[in-house]
Amino acid sequence: MKVGYLFFFVGVLFFQMEKAFGQDRKLMVAQDGSGDYRTVQEALNAVPDFRKVVTVIWIKNGIYKEKLNLSASKKLVKLIGENVERTILTYDDYAAKKNFFGEEMGTSGSSSFYVYGEEFSAENITFENSSGPVGQAVALWIAGDKAQFRNCRMLGFQDTLYTYGGGSRQYFKNCYIEGTVDFIFGSATAVFEDCQIYCKKGGGYITASSSPDTLKYGYVFLNCVIDGDAPEHSVYLGRPWRPYAKAVYLNCSLGKMIRGEGWNNWGKESNEKTAYYAEYASKGPGAATQKRVAWSRQLQAADLEDYTLAKIFRGWQPGLK
Repeated sequence: MKVGYLFFFVGVLFFQMEKAFGQDRKLMVAQDGSGDYRTVQEALNAVPDFRKVVTVIWIKNGIYKEKLNLSASKKLVKLIGENVERTILTYDDYAAKKNFFGEEMGTSGSSSFYVYGEEFSAENITFENSSGPVGQAVALWIAGDKAQFRNCRMLGFQDTLYTYGGGSRQYFKNCYIEGTVDFIFGSATAVFEDCQIYCKKGGGYITASSSPDTLKYGYVFLNCVIDGDAPEHSVYLGRPWRPYAKAVYLNCSLGKMIRGEGWNNWGKESNEKTAYYAEYASKGPGAATQKRVAWSRQLQAADLEDYTLAKIFRGWQPGLK
């Protein structure tokens, strides 16, 4: 009996050690061969399907030219780069580019990185579409729910960041996002906190929300800096890709490139009745709120109660894993 108990407890001990090791183990990607894998896609493929604990993938500095895909079965994946400016995941597809069959790739087909897996997170990573000013060219396409990005960069021109998932909740903290036309777009509910939104030369539109009428929130910018080298009065805060588009800027600094009217109806007056565009305490040379279109809103301090992360994200509280 005593021997039986001994084997039982030894077995439990080994199980706990194995479990702890499995949780703590990290994969390493390094182009020089010093890690577990030389490419990011190999590391993503190595993540066990439907794993219930976080899988951390460390990525050493380098320019990784790969068209990446994180499948829906790869959950709780976390990428950590060595240095945000030197750990670069990039590709150069664009919407008008022809695929193997001679067909145009389209906007969705142009992305450098597709994220389908839920509870994905990334830190200190640059996501880039390097094709240049050639029309729609997505750097990052996100469908998975509860996605988080901290201290990351999203680089491109038109359609840089595609917040694709209609029911997806996405959180961006201390990130840098650049582009020209509709460079933050899609159906997801996304919060951008303490981010730099950089409007590149040529002007255009920062957001093109397509949030459905079933969701209360679309894009929320908290304490962000909107700047760039776009010409003065050449950039709109947003335009509605779909009728019920939603975008709110709270306590943001707006540069001189922001147009006085602020918002555009995408050529459809009917959008003015359904889109929800608002600001609170905007500051800077682009905060000429008295010139805003009549169908936008200026919020009051009491309205901020509706913009906690818990309310925006329907109970989900993003945090470091």
